Amino acid sequence: MSARDTILGMLRAALGPHRPDRAAIAAEAAALLADPALIRPALAAEDPVEAFAARVVSPKVNATLDRIGALAGLPAAVGRYLAAQGLAPEITVQPDPVLRALDWTGFAVRETALPDEAVALGRARWGIAETGSLVFESGPETAVLNHFLPLHHLVAVAAGDILPYLEDHAAVMGAAPRNLNLITGASGTTDIEGSYVRGAHGPRFLHILLIGP
Repeated sequence: MSARDTILGMLRAALGPHRPDRAAIAAEAAALLADPALIRPALAAEDPVEAFAARVVSPKVNATLDRIGALAGLPAAVGRYLAAQGLAPEITVQPDPVLRALDWTGFAVRETALPDEAVALGRARWGIAETGSLVFESGPETAVLNHFLPLHHLVAVAAGDILPYLEDHAAVMGAAPRNLNLITGASGTTDIEGSYVRGAHGPRFLHILLIGP
């Protein structure tokens, strides 16, 4: 008897009558996938938009949130944030025609974030209620570095673009972009002594501007 046969014999003897039934396992897995509600966590609210709003300001995400009724109110909301933080009205705005078409009178606006950028504004393609994440799909109108260079990352996301669960994004994404970033809260890390540090590898502050009812 070969060493392989000996090992297999020992495994069969160890498993004995408790040997797993592959068909039963496959059937159980299929049943779970057929009804995702059985394995999905409960959202913070029945409405995905309300669940997203609650999640992003929770201690686990630790972002701030401002809800505005319409996109036209975005510059004023940005101005309120800058004033509250004691920041000058200087901001890098993602080269997105939707954002650039707004009235930025009174702001010094740049298209590309500087290495020491204080504030940058972008528009997330989707928001995820389950995790409070923001989804950014790269492209000519989405400067990836704008998400990571500024001290304050301001993000506009439409209420109509809030998805309940992370896997829902895969169903609506379409063709995969070259680069996909999912951002959940500001940058943070814990050092060897267990001290939590914000802004170690990216923005220290994440402010979400949720647009729509």
